[in-house]
Amino acid sequence: MIRVENLHKSFGDAHILKGITTTFHTGKTNLIIGQSGSGKTVFIKCMIGLFELSDGVVFYDDTNFSALSTKEKKAIRQQIGMLFQGSALFDSMTVEENVKFPLDMFTNKTKKEKMNRVNYCLERVSLSEANDKFPAEISGGMMKRVGIARSIVLKPKYLFCDEPNSGLDPRTSLQIDNLIREITQENDITTIINTHDMNSVMEIGDQVTYLFEGEKEWEGSNKEILSSDNKRLNDFIFASKFLDELRNAK
Repeated sequence: MIRVENLHKSFGDAHILKGITTTFHTGKTNLIIGQSGSGKTVFIKCMIGLFELSDGVVFYDDTNFSALSTKEKKAIRQQIGMLFQGSALFDSMTVEENVKFPLDMFTNKTKKEKMNRVNYCLERVSLSEANDKFPAEISGGMMKRVGIARSIVLKPKYLFCDEPNSGLDPRTSLQIDNLIREITQENDITTIINTHDMNSVMEIGDQVTYLFEGEKEWEGSNKEILSSDNKRLNDFIFASKFLDELRNAK
């Protein structure tokens, strides 16, 4: 569980996040949505400690992350998996080497232990035959799956996904969504997904937090979102869904 209380973030005179309070639950896919400039990315960077808070606190389970020293925060960060928008794979490394990289950086496991974990993660994302391939040799959807394998190789308690479906076709997007949800449930992870994809919202949105101009405008499940009477949310959903349909029709 990650709990945020009265989170504010300013850059000079620009007040980006304005008193956000919410809880992201364990074993659930928690989605953050909102138009460009609503503060989604800044919100995630504040939660993982890349930005210092202007005010407020962030709790990882019962630990006040905001009050920790740099060394203490590092211990929490080693429990965090990150899936980046562009997959962020190293072009000069094979799929196997990309997935093994966090194990080399943060553990003292033996080579055999590392390879057992790498092979398990690749098998879990249906890439058991891709160890020796390079990123340039695989599709965008496969690169996303490699990114997922790397993000879970350290057995994280918390998983952050930044636009995991960016650049993918609808069918591949659905596969990535289902994979993230399955891994979240299987491993009881607290998963937070920053997305603009309304299909993701409706498919895997156990909890949806809608930000508008740096404030939490609405919160609920994907089942509740269609019956919402929040005009801004409804306008956002309609516009986003319409744009997605236009892109998919091309």
